[in-house]
Amino acid sequence: MKRDAMNGEPAIPSDNPANPLARRLGLFDAAMIVMGGIIGSGIFMNPYVVARRVHTTPLILGCWLLGGLVALVGAFIYAELAAQRPYLVGGQYAYLREAYHPAVGFVYGWALLLVIQTGGMAAVAVTFAGYFREITHLPVSGKLIAAITLVLLTIINCIGVRAGSAVQNVLMVIKILAILMLIVCALWLVGMPNMSLTPALEHPLSLSLVAAFAAAMSPVLFTYGGWHTASFVAAEMRKPERDLSRGLLIGVLGVIVLYLAANVVYVGALGAAGLAQATTPASSVMHVALGERGARLMAVGIAVSTLGFLSQSMLTAPRVYFAMAEDKLFFKSVAWVGPRSRVPVIAIALQGTLAIAIALSRRYEQILDYVVSVDFIAYGLTATCLFVFRRRERQAVSSQSADRRVIGYRVPGHPYTTIFFTAICWAVVAGTVYSYPRNTVIGLGIMLAGIPVYFFWRWWRRNG
Repeated sequence: MKRDAMNGEPAIPSDNPANPLARRLGLFDAAMIVMGGIIGSGIFMNPYVVARRVHTTPLILGCWLLGGLVALVGAFIYAELAAQRPYLVGGQYAYLREAYHPAVGFVYGWALLLVIQTGGMAAVAVTFAGYFREITHLPVSGKLIAAITLVLLTIINCIGVRAGSAVQNVLMVIKILAILMLIVCALWLVGMPNMSLTPALEHPLSLSLVAAFAAAMSPVLFTYGGWHTASFVAAEMRKPERDLSRGLLIGVLGVIVLYLAANVVYVGALGAAGLAQATTPASSVMHVALGERGARLMAVGIAVSTLGFLSQSMLTAPRVYFAMAEDKLFFKSVAWVGPRSRVPVIAIALQGTLAIAIALSRRYEQILDYVVSVDFIAYGLTATCLFVFRRRERQAVSSQSADRRVIGYRVPGHPYTTIFFTAICWAVVAGTVYSYPRNTVIGLGIMLAGIPVYFFWRWWRRNG
């Protein structure tokens, strides 16, 4: 049962299929959005960070396998949340609002706008601009290219969800082809001369080795992150109760296969020690396979991958701000839907404008340092929503309530898998606090600042 966003009291259920947004997305769109939210530039760069922290092939591949399993468990959890509440607008924001209190959802949306999504988009836009200049040699500043890119994606997504999704799908297919090209070229032209599964451990098992493995998991989990953003557009799927849960599982499984295969060819072509020295491992492997031409091809692939991530972010995140405005927790205009496009135009423009401002200000590096802790707090807390929804479901069934639902999807191994995922998420937060206390405190401070803002907004809307 939905709680009124202004006072937390029960209100009309929010999973009513009637909504002003156009339902034009299907299963393929859902799977591409999931994969697009995960695959950015991380898989082309971050493996060297992992190799510097754990120094043997089995441990490197073990990190990526465990990261994939964590992401898969997360996808299982979000798939059931999607089945439990298929028509909610805003996905993760709405789950937190429904399970706990509108203030909890607001704080997440606040952090998404000021830290998680906007800072990430600014950084990725600047990364794309760097590769674009390298490929084209245009005498234009990277900041200007980043700004123009964000403007164009904003306009495309304001045209309609179908236009935004079409661009996202095309870019996602190109991203998959780029990774497949890397894998095939490495296997065909380089082979696996440096693949060695021994020794499994560089040193005997100890606390320092466990700490090193945990440190290596941080960039892995960050690279696997982003699949949850597909839940933001559930209200624009034709059959969200079916397609969102299936899209989550298909998308995450596809990424796990691509990521594991990519890391196998990295260590096979470069060796564990060579991978640790290659700050751009994908380009290094392609250089070995095809020379300078291969490195340029990989630069194009990375540029397209970053552009696809930006496209996916512009497509999904504004739906959270739209949902907040519909709940009267944000400016009313942000809930405005274009009469022809049937998308939240003001919310999309807001996302694009803030990302451009951060990209031009060069403050995105600092903001990115805050992202990990805030993002993984939200992941773990959202997973606990499943316990709340299941308890309400049992109560509804036992009382023969009219709200009783038949859920078509269940998380395998719940509650153990859900507890495992939550514990991993909050362990990442604890590790980040330990390693980067100053930046983490700033990120948490920005997030917690949303609490007084929520109560001020509620008071202002009541008395305005």
